[in-house]
Amino acid sequence: MLKIFKITSNHTVDFAAEELKKYLRMMMPRCGEITIEYDPSATEGFRLGLMQDFSLDVSDAEDTALDDIVYIDTDPEGGIIAGDNPRSVLLAVYRYLTINGCRWLFPGIDGEYIPLKDIEAVRYRKKADNRYRGQCNEGAEYQPNMMEVIDFTPKIGLNIFMIEFDNPECYYDWYYSHECNTANREPEPVSYDTVLQWKRQCEAEISKRGLQFHDMGHGWTVFPFGMKQWGDDNGGSLPEEFREYMALVDGKRDIINGMPHNTNICMSNPNARRRVVEAARDYARSGWNVDYLHIALADGRNKHCECEECRKKTPSDWFVVMLNEIDAEFTKEGIDTHLVFCCYEDTAWPALEERLKNPKRFLMTVCPIWRDYTESVSADMEEVGIHPFVLNKNTPVTDVAEVLSCAKTWQRRNKMNFFVYDYHFWTHQCLDVGGVALARVIYGDVKGFKAHGLYGMIEDGSQRSFFPNGFCFYVYASTLFDDSVTFEELKEDYFSHAYGEDWREVYAFLEKMSETFGHKYLEGKASADLEKGKYYDPIHAEELRKVKGYAEEFRGFLEAHKNMPKRAQTVAYRILSRYLDYCEGLSYPLILKAMGIEDEAVSEYAKFLNEFGKNEIEIERYYDQSLYGMTFALYTKLFRGALKEQKKALNV
Repeated sequence: MLKIFKITSNHTVDFAAEELKKYLRMMMPRCGEITIEYDPSATEGFRLGLMQDFSLDVSDAEDTALDDIVYIDTDPEGGIIAGDNPRSVLLAVYRYLTINGCRWLFPGIDGEYIPLKDIEAVRYRKKADNRYRGQCNEGAEYQPNMMEVIDFTPKIGLNIFMIEFDNPECYYDWYYSHECNTANREPEPVSYDTVLQWKRQCEAEISKRGLQFHDMGHGWTVFPFGMKQWGDDNGGSLPEEFREYMALVDGKRDIINGMPHNTNICMSNPNARRRVVEAARDYARSGWNVDYLHIALADGRNKHCECEECRKKTPSDWFVVMLNEIDAEFTKEGIDTHLVFCCYEDTAWPALEERLKNPKRFLMTVCPIWRDYTESVSADMEEVGIHPFVLNKNTPVTDVAEVLSCAKTWQRRNKMNFFVYDYHFWTHQCLDVGGVALARVIYGDVKGFKAHGLYGMIEDGSQRSFFPNGFCFYVYASTLFDDSVTFEELKEDYFSHAYGEDWREVYAFLEKMSETFGHKYLEGKASADLEKGKYYDPIHAEELRKVKGYAEEFRGFLEAHKNMPKRAQTVAYRILSRYLDYCEGLSYPLILKAMGIEDEAVSEYAKFLNEFGKNEIEIERYYDQSLYGMTFALYTKLFRGALKEQKKALNV
């Protein structure tokens, strides 16, 4: 009978032991019960605990609370599974199971590939190649899926889960309102209080797994001044007593475009900054479970205060003034929470005069939101000049070399560590229909950013980024943990487990879809005539006409594989069946778009969105209809018109 002994007393080690037991019993369903006990002196069976408790060397970790080392030395009867912190023990359990043949292909039980086999001896030790490896909530969220995605996070080697905003009701409302699928799903309103409770449920699951919890981001210019993140039903109302604290823009101190989220404060006003400082202090004091508290100004650019005093410093300089004040308040109150600020939009330009007084408390996120996502970051990219900052008249920093130049200048001047906050799984996943081109970009980006000295990456994006499969996410997580793995190794590993021995046909088809739809084309970088539009390209329309034939030809292959020995493979093929419907349906409005037939393209996209929406509830774990619709609104302008068509048809 197998036994598991916990050498270290810790709730995450407790969970790791339960996970090891569960999957061992699934792998060997006739092995009998597996007992779990706490016994620091155990010398037999599986022993789970901190490497330090086994007197194992952890000297290669700069900080054992942050750097994950996994250590495995086992035989078929047991052995040591350890890490240099409790989270790393859990990561080591999943790594042990992975080496023994388990895979987690996408979130949820249906994404688990668990072989039936006897366990084998494993000797493995690895310090993760990147300290920060995670994701941040975005897209249209629903709570059961959030539970599954948090559970999925450490299984693939990630160590961070971030929840944006004090209350992420906007993301939940986006899903539960079903605005992008009104023809097929009735709205299910959820309250502000319900979402707050759900956030706390997420936090409990994050804590159970010992994951780094990153919190907030935007919002500090909102709730300290009596407003909700996205305003009220009237578009946002400003309490009169706080008007003097708002940024003066175009001669007015008011909410920008009815959106508190996009409104900055008068940073030169010490009383305005003090409200933010006290709000951050109170938030950290009550949320002591927050490992990293992100402090950001309003979203977007060119919305900063134009008063005479604010003009005396750049927004980045005022930002550093406020960050130093928050740090001083935390120090006075004995709060050890890390603080994170962002090199983003107008604060991409480094502060000229001000410097962080206590850089060890701070991390900086580098947010290249306007970069080209069809090319990977080059490891040998050199620094370039930074174009001048002009208050409220800035053009975005789009070139990755310039983004890195901004970030490295920030870093040199302030001596803090930095990592990437990137957006592959936001809109850009929707713009590579096959997913293969984006996977290669992600692989190169992880290696490229690391070569420039950044400490890892958090992805802003949907928690339903698994359509047509989870390969992009698998590449992301795997390469962050071990960047020596090759893209070809990742491709074979993921696809062979997801699709079985005929996996090469699946990969070839998805590669064909990436090429036929055109990653560069959907990113708006392949127009035949920019005067006629970013998506005007009659020659590409002829390529898109081939999609229907390709899909019909591939259906026979899918039909022959729709029932597979492994449940995860059956589900993977069933997702592909819906994916073929998606490809066929999307191709026609894009053909019209490429031909320059705009009105008909909008009308046909509306029909497609409604028709494909009938499948949403079946595949919603993997596919985010709201995000896909919004993406085509932002890039091709199709959805914005299509939504009007929907509402007109429904007499809304």
